[in-house]
Amino acid sequence: MTSTHQPHQPQILVVDDEASNLQLLRHILQDQYRLLFAKDGPRALELARSEHPQLILLDVMMPGMTGYETCKQLKADPATAGIPVIFVTALSDTDDELVGFEAGAVDYITKPVSPPIVRARVRNHLSLVGVDELKKTRLEIVQRLGLAAEYKDNETGLHVIRMSHYARILGLALGMSEAEADDLLHAAPMHDVGKIGIPDSILRKPGALDADEWKVMQSHAAIGGDIIGKHPGGMLAMAYDVAVTHHEKWDGSGYPNGLKGEEIPLAGRIVAIADVFDALTSARPYKQAWPLEKAVAHMEAQRDRHFEGRLVDLFFEQMPALLEVKERWAEH
Repeated sequence: MTSTHQPHQPQILVVDDEASNLQLLRHILQDQYRLLFAKDGPRALELARSEHPQLILLDVMMPGMTGYETCKQLKADPATAGIPVIFVTALSDTDDELVGFEAGAVDYITKPVSPPIVRARVRNHLSLVGVDELKKTRLEIVQRLGLAAEYKDNETGLHVIRMSHYARILGLALGMSEAEADDLLHAAPMHDVGKIGIPDSILRKPGALDADEWKVMQSHAAIGGDIIGKHPGGMLAMAYDVAVTHHEKWDGSGYPNGLKGEEIPLAGRIVAIADVFDALTSARPYKQAWPLEKAVAHMEAQRDRHFEGRLVDLFFEQMPALLEVKERWAEH
């Protein structure tokens, strides 16, 4: 059975083998949420897979499949693993709660339930779901914007994938946390988003650019910064730094602002190495792929000129992992 409410309201699956408990939770929640109901684990799994509710309230002591077993199956299925589960149960010992959290639950509500507590716990966990959805949506938009830039450029999407993973590997080697390295992985594809603003006559010119054309081409870094905008922190702030500074050079000879040394944000310094390494070792319409030894020699020659020497050393130390990425995302 289901409740009839507006489609924009969050949907909650309530699972309990006792009809009186289902009715109580229905009374507590029906004014604010769309509700689905199940009286056993198998039906709960079926509804979770077909309806994908935002939250599940799950009884523990049910005949046949217990709530713990149901939760474990939910978490083992990629289609339902992300749905938060709150156990609603008469079991209140600390050991019982520990078993529930180990099964994958995010919270525990003990029976007899208090309506204000149920509403508060549900509201809090749905707000966390909303934050996660916002992050996913923002990341999707950033990735799509990076894809739009690829349509303008003569580089392939595989280049963007490889260089992003190279950047993440170097970030981790430098001591970044997993979260920071993941932000870098997602920010790196935005490095050339400013090429959206470069005329095709310049971007796709088969021969060398003249001085005026080169000046226009160089403007893609600043254009990228304008597109992404400035942000107080997080992945978009890193994407801004990457777009604006990935053509700066350690010795100050780069563009657009001639930054030198640690004036260049760390994300820009890392992406510069990742981008150049992949460009050198990949075939392009205007050149063959360089052998690894030649690319490494070039990057070594650019130590403390184009690239920060410390990052060059770390990059070379990670070469086995880099070559795994290169092979996995090879051009065919």
